[in-house]
Amino acid sequence: MRVICPGEMLIDFVCLEAGKELSQGETFVRKPGGAPANVAACIARLGGEASFVGALGSDGFGDYLFGQLERYGVERCGVQRVDKPTTMAFVSRREDGEREFQFNRGADAELTLSQQQVEDLLDNSILHLGAATAFLPGPLRQSYLQLARRARQRQQIICFDPNYRQDLWSGNPKQFVKDCHSLLALANLVKVSEEELELLSGESDLEAACQTLLQMGPELILVTRGSEGCLLCSAGQSQMIPASSVKVVDTTGAGDAFIGAFLYQVARLPEPGAYLEHAAAFTAFAIRVSGLVCTRLGAMTALPTLEEVSRRS
Repeated sequence: MRVICPGEMLIDFVCLEAGKELSQGETFVRKPGGAPANVAACIARLGGEASFVGALGSDGFGDYLFGQLERYGVERCGVQRVDKPTTMAFVSRREDGEREFQFNRGADAELTLSQQQVEDLLDNSILHLGAATAFLPGPLRQSYLQLARRARQRQQIICFDPNYRQDLWSGNPKQFVKDCHSLLALANLVKVSEEELELLSGESDLEAACQTLLQMGPELILVTRGSEGCLLCSAGQSQMIPASSVKVVDTTGAGDAFIGAFLYQVARLPEPGAYLEHAAAFTAFAIRVSGLVCTRLGAMTALPTLEEVSRRS
């Protein structure tokens, strides 16, 4: 079974001078990025089947990203080329590897899908909703919701990652929360950071916050907690899966690699709907993958192969 990942693909311009804010950076390196594309690339890099669904500009940066999808083995049948500049993000890194983002939005907003395209994309697929820009104005918003609602009608597995970016929503976080709640009602499994969990639940206690989200519809919540690991919560139970210590270079794309590695395993199950039985083992594997990503610069360019992950076991 394949995983389809609608949303943005963009150029990450990563500041090479760790510890400098964007206003102070002088040297930037171009990297392929965008959360949905990162997730698709992670799955394909591990040996799974994944499709990116999104709009790229008809410019040089769009050509570069289109080629990167092929390089990583990601299906491109859902890619559209539009007459807009390719979306870009500028990324700076603190000394501890955490990041500051500034988005310049462009082509990703323009994704439009017919009903037949939606049906074709969803055939024999798991739907991963992990875009940072999907709830912003533009045709992408409608296409994203169209996929989500139809996947639910078809009783297919839906994974949701809110992918909150404060600089995109600083003027209206309440609208972001409202939009997320509409997808929580459709999703089977949800991956959130601690910040996102509190934002969406209104609760500061982790387990109480998870129970609040579970009551909205999902059956599994994955709370990524950085160096501490991941908290799994389902109806009536929770479990903390610890992370091994790594030397952090750059955390860009670590969350995308985590959920990509988790979904890679779900898609390989004879009955993907049985993922709850394997959630702890799948999470431990996903933590190893995301840990490896943190030891390298970039998001997509940091993704490991299955062989590299196995050597780390």
